[in-house]
Amino acid sequence: MTGLTNAHVLEVPGARLYYEIRGTGPVLVLVGAPMNASSFGPLAERLAGEHTVLTTDPRGINRSTVSDGEQDSTPEMRADDLARLLGHLEAGPATVFGSSGGAVSALALAQAHPELVDTVIAHEPPLIALLDDYDDLRARTEDYTSTYLAGDTLGAWRKFFASANINLPDEAIEAMFGGERDPQTVADERFWFEHELRPSTYWQPDLAALARNPIRIVVGVGEDSTGQECDRTSSALATRLRTDLALFPGDHIGFVHAPDAFAARLRELLTA
Repeated sequence: MTGLTNAHVLEVPGARLYYEIRGTGPVLVLVGAPMNASSFGPLAERLAGEHTVLTTDPRGINRSTVSDGEQDSTPEMRADDLARLLGHLEAGPATVFGSSGGAVSALALAQAHPELVDTVIAHEPPLIALLDDYDDLRARTEDYTSTYLAGDTLGAWRKFFASANINLPDEAIEAMFGGERDPQTVADERFWFEHELRPSTYWQPDLAALARNPIRIVVGVGEDSTGQECDRTSSALATRLRTDLALFPGDHIGFVHAPDAFAARLRELLTA
């Protein structure tokens, strides 16, 4: 696992996975859902000096194409994709940092293939099934998903941010999701709403299996995410796993906005 660079594609059941390799050293996977490899590029560059860093587009997103565009992307499927990538690269056991839906993928990988993982850092996994108000949150999720699929993009995002308790002014939402937009971004967004969001947020981890596995599991949350839905889900997961929450710089996508500080914090956890 040394000297590999640039972009590659791996054929897996039902998909062609785009992935990138940087650096040399112990294997570190950076994965999101729906965030793609590009979202983790700056963080990967900062960690490639001491790690072989694997980043990938999850199936159905950006450069990772699927053969059946109507099939859901489940945590189990994405975990199998990661397992096949690690097997193809002969790269296990690996440290896996997953954020958002990628944290769910990483936990599913730890459940299904503990031999391939030594550490999972689950950053803000949106596991609403762990919360007492799950039924209400699920109804909200169904509502804003239906709103999006009916063609009301701005209305769906307004409902999404309200449900997640993320306070964004309406003009910011309009600037982000209104007007002319990149076609690939829109395609990825639709795939997420239609096929990835619900399987990820409704997923229930096998907490007993995770506790039995000899895998170090760290649950992380952004310092600026206090009170948000993913703050609550992360706290709930840490409580169930009887571990402390690890604070990271920034919010849900702190690795994008502050890659230097985020890399420094990740190094602290990896060497702890």
